[in-house]
Amino acid sequence: MAAQNKPTPADVADTPVKGSAVEVSDTTAEPKKLDALHTEHGDTTIADQVVAKIAGLAAQEVEGVYAMGNAARRTLNAITERIPGSQTNVTGGVSVEKGERQAAIDMTIITEYGYPIAEVTQNLRDAVIQAVEYGTGLEVIEVNVAVTDVKLPDEDDQNADDAPTKERTTTLQ
Repeated sequence: MAAQNKPTPADVADTPVKGSAVEVSDTTAEPKKLDALHTEHGDTTIADQVVAKIAGLAAQEVEGVYAMGNAARRTLNAITERIPGSQTNVTGGVSVEKGERQAAIDMTIITEYGYPIAEVTQNLRDAVIQAVEYGTGLEVIEVNVAVTDVKLPDEDDQNADDAPTKERTTTLQ
């Protein structure tokens, strides 16, 4: 009978010792806050690149935004888009800082001449916030916009003379 009253190792491990570092408190841990990305069935993580793509696509739809990134980025994109099989880069000029539930987005754009820059940037912020929050479930806490250039109406005409066309390329071959 004495053997029945002897505590098992499991009983000893579950018994808190007063004053010890492993004393168990009576309060329970606060449950993890659940939302669209953190459910009782698991967590969803979204890469920064996904947020950047959604923001870049939203920016392309905003009237008055001519291009993303600075002039050097624009030139690089123009060259790479001519390579057969290459994909259009929509993340140029977009950087993202993301936590578990929030994102902050920095964008660099070139606007078109004739559009009020303050209005274009506000429309851009609204479009990006709506697209990213809808598409990812993340709360967008800020969208910072840097306008690095203004595209003038006659700039395309001047650059078109310098760019090789299909006809010139075919003739040279």
